[in-house]
Amino acid sequence: MDADVLVVGAGPSGLALGVDLARRGVDVLVAERGAGLAPGSRGKGIQPRTMEVFDDLGVMDAIRAAGGAYPLGAVWQDGAIVTRRPMFDPSEEDESSPYADPWMVPQWRTQQILLARLEELGGRVSFGREVTGLAQDADAVTVRLADGGELRARYAVGADGGRSAVRGALGVGMAGETVDPQPLLVADVRISGLDREHWHIFPPAGDTGFMVACPLAGTDDFQLVAQFAEGTEVDLSLDGVRTLVAARSHLAAGDVTALSWASDFRPRAALADRFRDGRVFLVGDAAHVHSPAGGQGLNTSVQDAYNLGWKLGAVLRGGAPKALLDTYEEERRPVAADMLGLSTRIHRGEARRGAATRQLGLGYPVSSLTTETRPTPGPLRAGDRAPDALVSGTRLLDAFRGPHWTLLTTGEDAPPPYGPGVFLVRPDGYVGWAGPTEDGLTAYTAKVGSPEPVRVPAAR
Repeated sequence: MDADVLVVGAGPSGLALGVDLARRGVDVLVAERGAGLAPGSRGKGIQPRTMEVFDDLGVMDAIRAAGGAYPLGAVWQDGAIVTRRPMFDPSEEDESSPYADPWMVPQWRTQQILLARLEELGGRVSFGREVTGLAQDADAVTVRLADGGELRARYAVGADGGRSAVRGALGVGMAGETVDPQPLLVADVRISGLDREHWHIFPPAGDTGFMVACPLAGTDDFQLVAQFAEGTEVDLSLDGVRTLVAARSHLAAGDVTALSWASDFRPRAALADRFRDGRVFLVGDAAHVHSPAGGQGLNTSVQDAYNLGWKLGAVLRGGAPKALLDTYEEERRPVAADMLGLSTRIHRGEARRGAATRQLGLGYPVSSLTTETRPTPGPLRAGDRAPDALVSGTRLLDAFRGPHWTLLTTGEDAPPPYGPGVFLVRPDGYVGWAGPTEDGLTAYTAKVGSPEPVRVPAAR
């Protein structure tokens, strides 16, 4: 075996999965087709729920240092700002998470941070390894490479994007729809003449599509996004971007001083027919593609990895039954389907960026891993994300941090988000089991390998 788990693709989901597995003592190898990490700002918005995940994975301090808050949107018309508005609906006062609002970090920087953490934990990334096919047997997966070599692992994970070679090798279909036939350009550029305190919005005019320029926190660049008429061949060159900016704003072509990365695409929403085939799993864009509106893609992808990581770790290192791995698709595919719908509605102007996009309300209420035994549940139910709170002097997100399960008992004076009960919190921060007492808890833990949870001092 070359590894316990082979992850194909060194994007955010592949690297996050690598980090989660490495901290569990799983031998993980990430194979990336490119010669290095992919460039470009791409998914730049990190939602509060993903910030909690990054906190647990040990990278949140670096993410904080690398980025910044979203600026106000400034709408331009005839060379002047005519209005300013927040890019997201304001968050409500909520002590259930230390992270209330999205944080902006260019995707290339997020990948660097995750790679550094993976290597710190002893994980490995092998660049220049293009996958061309795979085969499975009863014990392992053999992945074929373009250079004629092979890699063999007990499990493999396709985290290799919307054109996933792993998904193609499995023959897994991907059904979906075109969200918008008008192509989009996205590029990382240097621009003079725009302040860095606003997200600069240039609305459509006539047959000309919109253009926005967002300052990328922690850099001197802007992310430029522009919409074109259906059938347009988008020019990705520096001269093409300069012509675009001069035509759609008050800026001159020469105000665009550098172009470091550019891409074009047509927004589409599609969902893989299945997220698992035997010993192979799909995460991130390999499993779902979508409009970037709402900033859901990178976040849903990282959370795919976070769901799968503890389950692979439990099977490979914790003695859990292999059936536990069936719950990955069961739990994540419905979440991805809902995300596709939300992103499409936001793209079409039918929904706003608000509480749903922060992803703190996501959960697994109907999962086979969810057991609620209290006759009258309180505000927190099995399947919900376990919120932060102060219990007997312990901050719960601090108690949850790490690859373990956590057992929390609360009484009548329990924090308002919880209510009274006994809560077994999964390694990914969701309540797996809840009951009035610990009766029945042992039967539940047997399904997941009988972990010994960390106990939080009881709140009475």
